[in-house]
Amino acid sequence: MRYRSSNVCPFYRTITGLICGSLVTLVSTPNLSSAQDSPDSVVVDPTAALEIGAPLPEFDLPDAGGQRFKSEQFLNKPLVIFFFGTECPLVKLYVADLPKLARNENFKELQWIGINANQHDSLAEIQQFSKSNQLDGLPIPLLKDPGNVVADRFAAQRTPEVFLFDANHRLQYRGAIDDRYHYGQQKPQPDHQYLLDAIKSVLNDESVAVSKTDAIGCLIGRRLNANEASPVTYSNQISRILQRRCLNCHREGEVAPFSLHDYDEVVGWAEMIQEVTAQRRMPPWHANPQHGAFKNDASLTDLELEQIQQWVAAGAPAGNPADLPAPLEFATGWQIGQPDVVIPMTKEPYQVPATGVIEYQYFVVDPGFTEDKWIQAAECRIGNHAVVHHIIVAIHDEEQQPAHGQVESEWITATAPGSPPLILPTGYAKLVPAGSKLLFQMHYTPNGTAQTDISSVGFKFIDRAQVKRVVGTREIANTKFRIPPGADNHEVKAEFRISKNALILSLFPHMHLRGKSFRYTANYPDGKSEILLDVPQFDFNWQNGYEFSEPKLMPAGTVIQCVAHFDNSEDNFANPNPNKTVRWGDQTWDEMMIGYINMALADQDLTVTNDDDSN
Repeated sequence: MRYRSSNVCPFYRTITGLICGSLVTLVSTPNLSSAQDSPDSVVVDPTAALEIGAPLPEFDLPDAGGQRFKSEQFLNKPLVIFFFGTECPLVKLYVADLPKLARNENFKELQWIGINANQHDSLAEIQQFSKSNQLDGLPIPLLKDPGNVVADRFAAQRTPEVFLFDANHRLQYRGAIDDRYHYGQQKPQPDHQYLLDAIKSVLNDESVAVSKTDAIGCLIGRRLNANEASPVTYSNQISRILQRRCLNCHREGEVAPFSLHDYDEVVGWAEMIQEVTAQRRMPPWHANPQHGAFKNDASLTDLELEQIQQWVAAGAPAGNPADLPAPLEFATGWQIGQPDVVIPMTKEPYQVPATGVIEYQYFVVDPGFTEDKWIQAAECRIGNHAVVHHIIVAIHDEEQQPAHGQVESEWITATAPGSPPLILPTGYAKLVPAGSKLLFQMHYTPNGTAQTDISSVGFKFIDRAQVKRVVGTREIANTKFRIPPGADNHEVKAEFRISKNALILSLFPHMHLRGKSFRYTANYPDGKSEILLDVPQFDFNWQNGYEFSEPKLMPAGTVIQCVAHFDNSEDNFANPNPNKTVRWGDQTWDEMMIGYINMALADQDLTVTNDDDSN
């Protein structure tokens, strides 16, 4: 497409690590905890939770250095106990605030303890968690709860979940830290700082106004009583499901916040896996199955969902290791395989500050192409997943005219949460003319600590003689809309008429935080219509592309209509301002309405004509 920076979306990382498997959830979902194999543990019952006013449960737990801490050591001062997991994305967001609170002079009499009850988090991982989050040297012991005995005494269910006790060690508050996060959504600032307000009340000997809230986060990875006689085991069915649906992201070096490649890791996430798959939050896929067939469909089948539920109900048995499938072979670091060329965005690392809003950063790179390059596959490779939200790579030449008939082609590839790399069918390619420079558009989101980044793009080429059709990226956009304040289902339309027979390869809908639904419809010249893609619940956090199983023929005269709906009401948790009239704009508090299409001319065959402009 003709690259215009005003039309390129500022995807916003609402929850660090939401890519491919952060497991931030509603606590109102069914409790899935099982009986434990420790004689002191209990079945967690949400109706028997530790009540306000209850005394501090006893504990005697070690830290990563082997030092033991007992409950009686923390007498006569208020105490905050927070349950954490080393890989939970929401914990990683909140933990950045701990050093500031621990050093706050107004809270100097307050004591802090972190407890890790996850069976899959080792003492070494807790120690590394402390170092990487700058908790070393603070008076905040991080303790290990083997067998989740203490977590059961607290009836703690999620990470992070906090418990505030007064100086007499009576519970005064339990639940969430604040109301900033909801599944898949984030407010710029919390409306209610539950823990902070409760701390102030306790230190001032005042009653706590809000003493109990629902914790939002990852289920604690409790030890389960496995029934090895179960017909569904990890070694047999579950490992294969994970290979098919999850390991593309949930492996070392990829975008997911933790790996799911072996049983010892997976079993700790078993109940969480059941929750997010049952709610179809994972794997991330938002297309209505009644319309279209897509080769990158990541959704689970009904049988796979049933097997996951049976496995967890049986205590997540390992099964016979002899039943394990052969390990999958992945190209190291690249989903497209080893690229023919890797082009970094810059020679020197970009310095990402710890806080603040960073405007898009642009880097122009000369790849040194002295001849036309035909790209069959392209992938943006994030250098620092902690702070890079999205990358767009385009040809940097705003004066260049669209090539090859009516197919615009300046956009090359991009990456954002949920979007696959560009992998074109045999005989299809994108063209980067000789002498072209590349433009990287980088969207950075600070995460509380200063970072650096050098991201890159990788290309796989094919010979010019093998190119049958040239692929371009077309946008169907409406930039003139106005979404009224409070509107909960505002409709915006845009359309594009195809003047020559075309083949559509993939679709990519895009909106911002108020996006609610998106639909592509083909209105054919013969009067018939077909829904190409229906996304009934648009999720801003997962910018999915939808690749047709086979290129879709659009006869000349077909009108592609895109219909989007926006929720600008108070019921939209992520809405930055429901009292504002919303217009087109780059920032996430503005909106966009774009239906991208990767397409080629159906009647083009460069292998026959050897004439790039014959169409």
